[in-house]
Amino acid sequence: MTLISINEPDPTTLATRRWALWNLAFRPFYLGAAVFSAISMILWAAQWSGLSGYTISPLWHAHEMLFGYALAVIVGFVLTAGQVWTGRPTLSGKPLAALFMLWLVSRVLGLCAYALASALFNSAFVLMAATALALPLLATANRRNYFFVVILILFSVASLCIHAAQLGWIQLPAWSGVQLALNLVLLIMVIMTGRVVPMFSNNGIPGHRARNHPLIDVAAPLSIVALFVADLLQLQSSYMVVIGCVATLVHASRLVLWKSIKTRSTPLVWVLHVAYFAIVLHLLLRTLSAVGALEPTLATHSLTVGALGTLTFGMMVRTSRGHLGMPLVADRADVCVFALIIVAAVVRITGPALSASLHNPAVVLSSLLWASASLLFIMRYGAKFCRPRLDGKPG
Repeated sequence: MTLISINEPDPTTLATRRWALWNLAFRPFYLGAAVFSAISMILWAAQWSGLSGYTISPLWHAHEMLFGYALAVIVGFVLTAGQVWTGRPTLSGKPLAALFMLWLVSRVLGLCAYALASALFNSAFVLMAATALALPLLATANRRNYFFVVILILFSVASLCIHAAQLGWIQLPAWSGVQLALNLVLLIMVIMTGRVVPMFSNNGIPGHRARNHPLIDVAAPLSIVALFVADLLQLQSSYMVVIGCVATLVHASRLVLWKSIKTRSTPLVWVLHVAYFAIVLHLLLRTLSAVGALEPTLATHSLTVGALGTLTFGMMVRTSRGHLGMPLVADRADVCVFALIIVAAVVRITGPALSASLHNPAVVLSSLLWASASLLFIMRYGAKFCRPRLDGKPG
């Protein structure tokens, strides 16, 4: 008589199935970025509305949105994509949890009076992330993506510049580190969108024929590097105008080649095109600010709220859906997230441009709109980040 064989499940396997937050880097870092940006934007809005007695400096706001929010999204993206690029596993489990804790402790220290500890933890996080990405890239000689490691290292340099200036170790203004980080964010967005936007457009829209042009693809990142060098050397405004005009035309040409107007029926695609339009707008406003035609902060926020905000939420939604085994179709909640962040950008740029009296209300409303987008994203994907993929595949 054959007895029925009963295999006891491995408790470790069951635990992994129940709790998947540390399976891939996008899970904790997308969730952490969304939670952190919601909290920081609410604090920022409370300060500008006069409801908070806790004073947050503009430098903290700039630093944390770049090194807290943006860098978390970048690290989550590249460490997840690194597995696809190299065919080798990237950080997961306890090492990934340790890296995330470095990021989290850095955010807490940024709100405290521990300047030296904050500098050390911020730099350690970026360098650890760069090392985690470099190892599989070097092991597979994946030269095409080495520049991501270089950019992460430069982020660490930018962060150190800010902290060193605050501690009085160097005579440079702390905002020079912020400007370096802004240029790095702009460069990484230009390179990544050049890779993925035409591909996502053609894959997501039947018959769409977005294309790249070799000369434009070379000129686009080079124009950003030229702006970076111009900032570094503090060139005269006439040089900035020439570089800015060329950059604006080059990046506008990309949108024409990508046929952006034909993407309006596919939210997961058009949100990326809107983000790239914000890059073009940033370059135009940056050129105008070089001749004193408008305030530089308008150009800055067209980059940060407009391009960075729209692109990060668009990519977080798309890559989360892909890596969670969900259909690559935006639902109503996703579209609301996109709409909220786009309106936040419009309010932040147009309010102060129309009247100086609208500056404070625009900051408050824009911050609350961003926080609302973050909270909606958390509601939609937060629990899913902690669960296994819907299709049962690893990741």
